[in-house]
Amino acid sequence: QLIESGGGLAQAGGSLRLSCTTNGRAFDTYAVAWFRQAPGKEREFVAHIGRNGDYKVYADSVKGRFTISRDNAANTVDLQLDRLKPEDTAAYYCAAQGRFYYSLSAGADYWGRGTQVAISP
Repeated sequence: QLIESGGGLAQAGGSLRLSCTTNGRAFDTYAVAWFRQAPGKEREFVAHIGRNGDYKVYADSVKGRFTISRDNAANTVDLQLDRLKPEDTAAYYCAAQGRFYYSLSAGADYWGRGTQVAISP
């Protein structure tokens, strides 16, 4: 099981840092992705990172503002959210696949329950 943390309320232009960890499973054998789902909208891809942290992909809507990183020794994958916009308001979820690199065409092996991010104008 994956566990997200770090969500909350921020003002537009501000920053938040989300973290994803596991409840015991080693993280270093999984590629990890972040997704988000705004109220009334479908879940959308945000960013993913390879098993070794050497390959990162971002959605166009967050490129240049969000940064994904991982610390396998600490069993965490973080998502730094900068220059936040009201349209970033959503529940953010992390997902893991037992691959070197995350495949958006394949399902996740594990999902977290999400952490809520709300951005005020």
